[in-house]
Order: sequence, then structure tokens, then C-alpha cells
Amino acid sequence: MTISPDQIVLWQWGWLHINATLAYTWLIMLLLTLGSWLVTRRLSTGPEISRWQNLLEVVVTGLRDQIRDVSRQEPGPYLPFVGTLFVFIATSNLLTIVPWYLPPTGSLSTTTALALCVLTAVPLYGVLKRGAVGYLRHYVQPTPLMLPFNLIGELSRTVALAVRLYGNIMSGTVIVGILISLTPFLFPIVMQLLGLLTGMIQAYIFAVLAMVYIASASSAHRQSDEGLGSRGEENGSD
Repeated sequence: MTISPDQIVLWQWGWLHINATLAYTWLIMLLLTLGSWLVTRRLSTGPEISRWQNLLEVVVTGLRDQIRDVSRQEPGPYLPFVGTLFVFIATSNLLTIVPWYLPPTGSLSTTTALALCVLTAVPLYGVLKRGAVGYLRHYVQPTPLMLPFNLIGELSRTVALAVRLYGNIMSGTVIVGILISLTPFLFPIVMQLLGLLTGMIQAYIFAVLAMVYIASASSAHRQSDEGLGSRGEENGSD
């Protein structure tokens, strides 16, 4: 039984090879690029809009509302990154209804790459929001002795993001494969539908956790700066 799309090699020349993970990832990127171009080429502001534009507005509005609820900030700066994560993972998982397709999110290499994107985005957004000094300050709060523990925390949540998504998608694929081999009729179809639901939930959870990490990087520094500012005003008034 094929557990990971990494095991399927589609083309190889010496040490260079293309496996199913790369091929399906490129396919999803192509579908999303083509789909976004088709949907946005004829956007309308009138009372009558196409069904695809309506779907796009529902998705974008829902993402903006979720980002605003999680971060308590204006969602505009975070929407492109978090929205791309959600749409890519959701599309990758929804395509499991296609025969012989294996989701790239069932590969640990893909989920690790996505988690590393989040790991990179957190300090970038933190620095853009609070400045380099303001962002780096929280690593040594409340005492410089917390520096190694804060760094370990950053790395551990990155590992948790990658393993959580990989484990849920991979386990669902394996269970469906086992059921198809044992009872290749009604029950596997039910499990496939359940797998689609699980895939959408995992896409939502990954995007929300990414937003939580980014928001915590910004809000923590803002609160710290506000606290320092208020103490400075008190000392000045004394």
C-alpha cells in the first residue's frame, strides 16, 4: 500500500527525480492560478455577478472575518498569506475524490514546507508590525533566561504544525485504502466523504493556527510596548 506520494516516482534521471508529491503540487498550483485568473478577469460591481465571483466573495469574506476574530486586527495584511495556505490545503484535500490522486499534504515534506512558511512569516509580520527591536524583545521576557525556551517553543510548534497535518491526511488515506481492499462498495464511499470533511477541517485548523501564531507575535509586542509606555508616563509624572 502506498502511504505517501513521495513513494511514487514519475520520472527519474540519475539523482534527479520527480515524484507524485511534486507533480500534484504543481498541478494544484496550476489549477489555482488558472482558476483565479478565470474568476477575476470579469469581476463585476453591479447587482448581477457570476456564481464563481459569488463563491470567491464568500470565501474571501469568510477568511477576513476569521482573521479579524482571531487577531483582533485589520485582516488586510494577513489575508494573502493565510488565505493562500487555506486555499492550497483545502484544494489539495478536496481533490482526493479524483481516482489515483494522492494529496501532497499526505507527504511530510509538503507539510514541513508549509510549516516552515509559517515559521518564516511569524517574525516577518512581527518585525513589520512592531519593528526588529520590539519583536526580538519578547524572546528575553520576562527574563533573558527564557531565551532558549522561547526559541524551543517556536521550533516545537512548527514541528507540531507539520506533523498534525501530515498525520491526519495520511491516516485518512490509509484507512480508506484498507476499507476499499476489504469492502470495495458502500462503506469506503462514506469514509471518502468523511475524509473530505476532515481535509477541510485540517485546512481550516492549519490556517487558524498560523494566524494565531502571527497574531500572538504582534499583540504580545504591542502589549509589551504599551506597558513600557505607561510605566514611562508614570515615572515622568512622579
